[in-house]
Amino acid sequence: MNTDSRTRTVAWREQMDAASRRFADTAAQRDEVTRLREATESDVVDTKEQILARADRLLVTGEVPAQAVIDLGRQDPVDSMRSLERVIGFANELQAANFLTRGTRAAVAVARISLADNGREVPMGTGSMVSPQLLLTNNHVLPTPDAAESVVLEFGAEVDIDNVPNATVRYRLAPADFFVTDKHLDYTLVRVAPGPDGVAPGTRFGWNPLIAEPGKIVIGEAMNVVGHPSGRLKEISIRDNRLDLQLDHFLHYSSDTEPGNSGSPVFNDQWEIVALHHAGVPKKDDKGRVLRKDGKLWQSGDGDDAIDWIANEGTRVSVLLRDLGSRQFYSARRALLDELGPAADLPADTAVAEVTTPVPQRVPAAESLVRGLRGRPAAFGGRRSVLFLHGRGQQGRDPTELRRSWTAGLNKGLTLADLRPIDPVDVYFPFYGDQLAASVDPREAADTGSALYENLVAEAAHRAGMPRADELPADELPADPEAWELFGGIGAVVLGRLHDQLSWIAARSGLDSALIGAIFKDVAAYLDDERVRKGVLDTVLPDVPVGGELILVSHSLGTVVAMDLLTQLPREQNVSLLVTAGSPLGLDGVYRKLLSGVASRPERVGEWLNTWYAGDPIAIGCPLRQVWGPELADLPVENPKERAHDIAEYLAHAAVAATIGQQLSA
Repeated sequence: MNTDSRTRTVAWREQMDAASRRFADTAAQRDEVTRLREATESDVVDTKEQILARADRLLVTGEVPAQAVIDLGRQDPVDSMRSLERVIGFANELQAANFLTRGTRAAVAVARISLADNGREVPMGTGSMVSPQLLLTNNHVLPTPDAAESVVLEFGAEVDIDNVPNATVRYRLAPADFFVTDKHLDYTLVRVAPGPDGVAPGTRFGWNPLIAEPGKIVIGEAMNVVGHPSGRLKEISIRDNRLDLQLDHFLHYSSDTEPGNSGSPVFNDQWEIVALHHAGVPKKDDKGRVLRKDGKLWQSGDGDDAIDWIANEGTRVSVLLRDLGSRQFYSARRALLDELGPAADLPADTAVAEVTTPVPQRVPAAESLVRGLRGRPAAFGGRRSVLFLHGRGQQGRDPTELRRSWTAGLNKGLTLADLRPIDPVDVYFPFYGDQLAASVDPREAADTGSALYENLVAEAAHRAGMPRADELPADELPADPEAWELFGGIGAVVLGRLHDQLSWIAARSGLDSALIGAIFKDVAAYLDDERVRKGVLDTVLPDVPVGGELILVSHSLGTVVAMDLLTQLPREQNVSLLVTAGSPLGLDGVYRKLLSGVASRPERVGEWLNTWYAGDPIAIGCPLRQVWGPELADLPVENPKERAHDIAEYLAHAAVAATIGQQLSA
């Protein structure tokens, strides 16, 4: 065993001893949990604050249907703790059909960490992508930047549906770019270097976001662990585990985990990370000596897998995020940390400038705007071309990187569909991000928006299930309004949020309400202001190929631009395939403002595939067939909730990619 391996073993034993002490110190609390379970005849027992937060989160995220809440409320008063516990019990007892699919998606982002030692690779733990570029694991796995430099990260180290081991995809870490660690909380957050294709691992394999908001789990609920126990191929421990106790910084839970699972993400049944697994609690004799599974004294030569583990401990995600939020980062590292997204709820003032040069705030003049990219004319046999048309919010981005990211998502789907991947340089990528930002008046962007914007938000909220005031049945309104406010209660979830349309949409999509509002504002600006529309189309048209067949793949606002673009192309230009992803074209306020003025399938389009996710707030008007007619294919997909509107996620679905790939090989 080399020095690094010995150091890691000592660190892991220290964490195990600390976890054992905390377990022993909380024996009285566990006894109280047992007493409460017997008294209430319920596994779910926790403080009123925790029960309320959990029930509220399940309702807000749509995990428990509103009708089920009403039915449960008829069994007990709606403002009682028993009713809240029933909401949680409902979520635990019945799992949606997509439970395993969501679990599979979460597991893809989990990787094996191995030490590269003199030509050998020794598995030593597990890590999980928590942003496009950041990996989360334990401090005792990667205690220093030097340790991070010496390991290899393997994605796909698992067996396929036929029980055949997959070929793994390997990455190295880049601790010089970002490395944060804490010994007490036993976590390390480190940047993963892009692969040879220049694509970040999270873009290819996805990531599991860290969520600061309380209410992710309560005592008695099931937990799921994904990892590489003892360095084996990826394994999942599903639902045969439960949360036993919540401490200030840690969670104690029953789970069949092994030492190699250090750094594994611990999920609730909604596949949200609730803890970072870091240590087991071994069974000991009355002299404090560790026991083996056969009851004999454990010796160091027996191996850690021989220990009789009686409990496990993980660091609470909310505590980990508080620690991150208390630190200061130079601006480049802060930019990487910000990729954790709004769910991490990190304070916005922790960046320290590395340079004193002021950052220009104005959008560059039109003559200096970044333009789009043309594909290779000889690609795909020279007979057809592929064009990606992006959505809003891309100003200041590099079109080359955007094209690469879109292509990476598509290639993931093509690989799943057993079709040949494509080269990014073969794709046409018109870029209008800077033009759109430059043509929208900043003062208008800052105000509450136009009448069209307000109508779009109102229509989207209604389609997302938000009742209008005149649609609420009188017999379902509470007789005593104060009953809805108890604990901030169920009424705050079911009725109180009706007054904020953006919050209603956000609660059902997992996306930030500010982002949803910004997207709808840009859609409204494009449709309402002919100057904006003309500027965008004039920017896109020069980078559209002329002649041959065109495969047009569009996303978000880009689907609206695509519909207008089809009216501007030469008559002889055929579009053999139109793909619209995450599209608002189903909203009345959108299609009536198109250049065509109607929801009529363009004659020049051959095949039309519209793909949408029910949790995508911008695709709230989907499916499109009921508005645009039956001569298009609506394909619902399941995206990660935190990336509900992400184009790479849409393209990574095998059915979406296969439609494009089959057109290319036709």
